[in-house]
Amino acid sequence: MLARTMAALQEGRGLDTYYAAGIPAGSARHPRLEERRQVRACVVGGGFAGLNTALGLAERGITDVVLLEAECIGHGASGRNGGFVFGGYSRDEATLLADLGPQRARAMYAGTLEAVETIRRRIRDAGIDCDMCESGVIWANWFQDPTPLRERQRLLAEAYGVEWEWLSAPDMRERLRTSRYGEGLCEPDAFHFHPLRYARGLARMAGERGVSIFEGSPAIGLHRQADGWRVETPRGGIVADTVVLACGGYLAGLLHRVDAGVLPISTYVMATEPLGGRLDDVMTTRAAVYDTRFAFDYYRPLPDTRLLWGGRISIRERSPAAVRRLLYRDMLKVFPQLQGVGIDHAWSGRMSYARHQMPQIGPIDDGLWLAQAFGGHGVAPTTHAGELLASAIAEGDTRWERFADYGLVSAMKPAGFVAAQASYWWAMWRDGWKDWRERRGLE
Repeated sequence: MLARTMAALQEGRGLDTYYAAGIPAGSARHPRLEERRQVRACVVGGGFAGLNTALGLAERGITDVVLLEAECIGHGASGRNGGFVFGGYSRDEATLLADLGPQRARAMYAGTLEAVETIRRRIRDAGIDCDMCESGVIWANWFQDPTPLRERQRLLAEAYGVEWEWLSAPDMRERLRTSRYGEGLCEPDAFHFHPLRYARGLARMAGERGVSIFEGSPAIGLHRQADGWRVETPRGGIVADTVVLACGGYLAGLLHRVDAGVLPISTYVMATEPLGGRLDDVMTTRAAVYDTRFAFDYYRPLPDTRLLWGGRISIRERSPAAVRRLLYRDMLKVFPQLQGVGIDHAWSGRMSYARHQMPQIGPIDDGLWLAQAFGGHGVAPTTHAGELLASAIAEGDTRWERFADYGLVSAMKPAGFVAAQASYWWAMWRDGWKDWRERRGLE
């Protein structure tokens, strides 16, 4: 079985993501832009940030909107991620509280919780078929010391008004058939889903409200002019009063200071073959799971009894075969009973990180707006960003100013890449050292 999987990956099969493989062949695609148009707003980027902005504008009565996507809707991180939908940012809650104080930090966090409910409502109201599973998300303790879990549970309750459920070690072993974890916390209002189908559902909603969506239409030039901004594509162009740049880790190369503000960082994901009844030998819960290490594993059960498994961070993308080798070892550390299981899909995806580990949201010039740097925690924050930008553009709302402390700062490339990789390796070593000492009774 393993030899078959490796051969398929090396030959080039399995290059698609599990998500893309599930989209029916011949599904409707959006056309290329092959004309010149003048519109009220142009959104560059067909991921969650761009889609939510375009949809938010249409919902507020601005339907003269064009969205440009270089590849296809959800091609980047929005269609490649783990599918976790929960509150918060890449910057942890304690640091956010220290940065902003209790009132501002709580408002920032609440925006992502509202976004979770917005996503849930849109799925239900629009009938988006995206395998939504409302079984929560579990934060599993990789280490023996439960103190960090107790501290986070208390901080969330006291500072943010959020209640996470405590799971004892026996509770965890009932849900997850492994001796790897100690205690856990469950975020009961979180859920997981098929992110690419959801992205396509957002595109359908936006199109039904009048947004014009063009795929295969990369923005290759951005110029200020008297009546707004001109966005050039290979076969056409857009003149817009307002432009929103929402390209994430797949940099458009339109403005140096925008691209310089983020590091494109890769993470890796794979999906097993269907496990059938063996899935219950691994986990009886249908919650999604991630652990307490800095360089954590994340995984979740899929409707067809596969296990989707992700993890690791790198400054470079890897081949499907290399992703499979790395993640397979990680999976067996947690679930050795999956030895011999085949891997049908393995892929990389690029996220955009800022030095301050927070999204960069807001105006950067007259009529030019930005939404990027959502890191590895982007499904809810991208939704929140889209709502903030749409409300600002359509209604003059100033809530985007909450992000003013986390602006467009240089990522210090290329040194930033070296620092990011070194910090990741250091965190992996530190977590490994702590685990080794705990298991030998040295802590």
